[in-house]
Amino acid sequence: MSKAEFNPSQHAQSASRDSQGDHHYLVGLELTGRKVVIIGAGSVVQRRLGTLADSGADIHVIAPEATPTVESFPGITLQTRRYRDGDLEGAWYALACTDDAEVNAAVVAEAESRRIFCVRADDARHGTAVTPASLTHDRLRIGVLAAGDHRRSAAVRTAIGQALGGGELGAAGLEAAAREPHPPGVALVGGGPGDPDLITVRGRRLLAAADVVVADRLAPPALLAELGPHVEIIDAAKVPYGRAMKQEAINDVLVERANAGKFVVRFKGGDPYVYGRGFEELEACVAAGVPVTVVPGITSAIAGPSSAGIPVTHRGITHEVVVVSGHIPPGHPDSLVNWQALAQMRGTIVLMMAVERLDVFTSALIDGGRAGDLPVAIIENATLGSQRLVRSTLSQAAVDARIQNVRPPAIVVIGPVAGFDAESGSTGTARP
Repeated sequence: MSKAEFNPSQHAQSASRDSQGDHHYLVGLELTGRKVVIIGAGSVVQRRLGTLADSGADIHVIAPEATPTVESFPGITLQTRRYRDGDLEGAWYALACTDDAEVNAAVVAEAESRRIFCVRADDARHGTAVTPASLTHDRLRIGVLAAGDHRRSAAVRTAIGQALGGGELGAAGLEAAAREPHPPGVALVGGGPGDPDLITVRGRRLLAAADVVVADRLAPPALLAELGPHVEIIDAAKVPYGRAMKQEAINDVLVERANAGKFVVRFKGGDPYVYGRGFEELEACVAAGVPVTVVPGITSAIAGPSSAGIPVTHRGITHEVVVVSGHIPPGHPDSLVNWQALAQMRGTIVLMMAVERLDVFTSALIDGGRAGDLPVAIIENATLGSQRLVRSTLSQAAVDARIQNVRPPAIVVIGPVAGFDAESGSTGTARP
């Protein structure tokens, strides 16, 4: 064969694609502040947004429609339109994640012309990059590639994670996750306050065994990225004052998938029974004869303040803590909260889902007798890398929240403990 008949570059590219990834080069990308473009906004993107956001990338999503979780994902730029040539301008990395093969091929073609590495979600062999099955453990980032066998890479990744968490790692154990029989029915799993490391060991194990995951918007998105490609993800997000999957529809899909022989994980942020409607879902499953397992989670009502250095109780300062939903304002006919009684308390009040109506809640407490200079702490994106703490007082909190552009999810802590400063060790002097 003459040199003219043999092109080493083409041969290497062909060999790589024919062997479905045997020659992939595993590398870590520094994406902090760098533009990443995602074409598509469905369940595949929902899986990957968490880990991409954790990288600090400047994420741009382009799609005609987005799932509620993608639509409300904090910190991204979303354009609701179709892809067009030129959308990858200035990008360092791209992902083609639509359900249209022609669009995905066009995205990859543009990426190649611009020398941008691009993942093609529907057919990894025809992209220029692949996403490994990955996990994070004790500041280790571990990725597994299995020559295009996504189920195997996900199973090995899960087994490694279990081993690092205290199990045994050996030849027989690496792919055990793929062979273990799954539990029956439905598991209501609390994912914790946001940081993927704060899910319980049992919750993570059951999530790894799921055939179907029905996920809330506040369920740790990084954990969805760890699921195998065969796992069906159903977006059950409830966007604040926006789109939401009706509770009846969630109940129906849990029962329907479980009756079809699937192991279903209802994946929630925090704890399933703390404003998670978990017992309603349990009732629906029990009525249909579907077995249910409940896995408690760390509630953000306690963990959020703790992550900001604020204890919700403290000896000699406060002996009680009340967690209140801000979903319904004071005076509403459906409200079950005695705001006058809350105002007479000396302890800590933790408001959940209250940012949009904070002025109404603070006014009700002041009108009931609480001091206007009472410390208030607002924790946005608690336990995540984007966590932010805004300190204020009861009379000024709503104004400060607007000035600081505080967005959900955020936790509002009201009471003397809200003035505590973990860095200085100060407990403050404000009165209850």
